[in-house]
Formats: sequence, structure tokens, C-alpha cells
Amino acid sequence: MQENTVQDNTEGQGTVKPFAQFDAATDAGVLDKAIKAKGVDELTIIETLVRRSNAQRQQIKAAYQKTIGKPLDVALKAALKGELEEVVLGLLMTPAQYDSFLLHGAMKGLGTDEETLVEILASRTNKEIREIKQVFKQGNIIASYHTAARSEDNVVQEELADKDARALYEAGEKRKGTDCGVFIDILTSRNACHLRRVFQLYSKYSKVDVAKAIDLELKGDIETCLIAVVKCAGNKSAFFADKLNLAMKGSGYKGKILTRILVSRSEIDLAKIKQEYQNKFGKSLYQDIQDDTKGDYETILLALCGQ
Repeated sequence: MQENTVQDNTEGQGTVKPFAQFDAATDAGVLDKAIKAKGVDELTIIETLVRRSNAQRQQIKAAYQKTIGKPLDVALKAALKGELEEVVLGLLMTPAQYDSFLLHGAMKGLGTDEETLVEILASRTNKEIREIKQVFKQGNIIASYHTAARSEDNVVQEELADKDARALYEAGEKRKGTDCGVFIDILTSRNACHLRRVFQLYSKYSKVDVAKAIDLELKGDIETCLIAVVKCAGNKSAFFADKLNLAMKGSGYKGKILTRILVSRSEIDLAKIKQEYQNKFGKSLYQDIQDDTKGDYETILLALCGQ
């Protein structure tokens, strides 16, 4: 199968860039002082971490361990709390570690957080998926992700589409519980046109047609997965702009989505996501975050977002 290089022109479209006058040891000292300050100097911690690239943060972690003698994430976890702590700990992980952490969180406990699974598996490139697999060895979700190679062509193989539709039916509606592995294998290796055909053919096997089946739990998941895969194939930045807008649209507080997207896209395409957000909703992402959040959490998200 062809290697998918995901030509979505997002390279260099992040809001977080490497810091030019970078010195890991200096930053480690600054952070240690901020952690030990009376009442903790959150602003210095935010300013230092947000203005460094992920690669630079990894160097700061190494320097901190060397000079202070304990892991930086452990020290920050003890010093911070709530949503600020979540963002800071996310920024300290490598992208693959952060995605693995999110996937693990989405699969533990009762039920599965399909939204997070779908978002990560539909939007990450083959290279990113391979790196996640390196970190995340456990769990059938990634194990069943046989190859990180989504087909790039727009060819629809009718026989295979039919076979896929049947496999999805048998992995979901037909049995008690859902075999996520089958879903993820098909949804992450087939091209968007092929998947649209699979979706049409699904009604051959299901007792209800696609329109009536939308509200069924499994159907909803298939639709969510398919829509996410198709949207990401078309315009990944618009996909994330929509998710951010929904997370803030007066439907309760969905901070975890804001945190997840701003941390994971800050060095990839957040600048482009901001542009899409402005175009689609006629207002700035910065302003909406400002209206929707408060305190140190607001400060760190706005710093990631950038003016």
C-alpha cells in the first residue's frame, strides 16, 4: 500500500515556534525558582513553556533532572492544579507521548471516549501514528492498527467496499459490544471515497437503512468516524476549527477538548486553524477562548493561541 504523506500544507503553520536564544539549563533554573516561589509563580511557568518548542522542552526536562535531581513533570504536577496542570503536563510530553496518554485515557474505565479516539486516529499522519505505536504498545486499539498507511488514491473497489461494510456490521451491530479493532483498521487504511461507498453499502447488512440508523449508537459511531476521516482528508484545519467552536458553544464546559486541540496542534497548524475559525464563524478563536475560560487556564490557552 502506498505511503500516505498527507499533503495538507500545514507544515510551519503552528503558533508555537522554537525560542531563538534558547538555553536549557537557564530555563530549568527559571522554572525551579518559579515552582519554589511563594504561592508558585504560574505566569513564569506559562511564559517559559509556551515560548519553547516541544523539542526545546525535552531538553529543559533533561537539564532539570540533571541539575535539580528530579523530573520536571513531577515537580510541576505537585506545584500546579486543575486545568493549568493538565495543559502544562501535556506540553512537557512529546507529541507521541501526549497522543498515547489521550488514547489511554479514552479507553480506560467504563465506556470508551470515541470522540477522542476518532479525532486522533483520523487526523494524525502515518509518521505520527507510527510514533504513537512506539509509545503505546498495549491495548487492542493500536495493536489492531496493522499499518500506518492510509490509501492515497480515490479508487473505490466495489468488492472490497462490500466486504468492509459487512465486516463493520459484524463487528458492531451484529454482536454484543463493538470490536473497535475492525473499525479502526478499516477507517484508518481506506481512502475517503472508498469509505463513503462502504457507508452506503452498510445498509445492505443492517436491518435499518442509513437514514433511520443514524441515531443508533453504533451507527452514530460509524458516522462520526467517517465524517472525521472525510473532513480530515479534505481540510484538517477546518475540522479542528469546528471542534473548537462546538467545545465553546454554550453546550456546557468542554475544557478537555480545548486543552487537547491547542496542545496537540500548537506547533503543527494552529495558526491555520485560527484562520479557518475566523472565516467560518466571523470571530476570533482568541476572543472566544477569552470569553469561555478564566484564570491561569485562560492565560496559558491564549498564550498557545497567540494574538
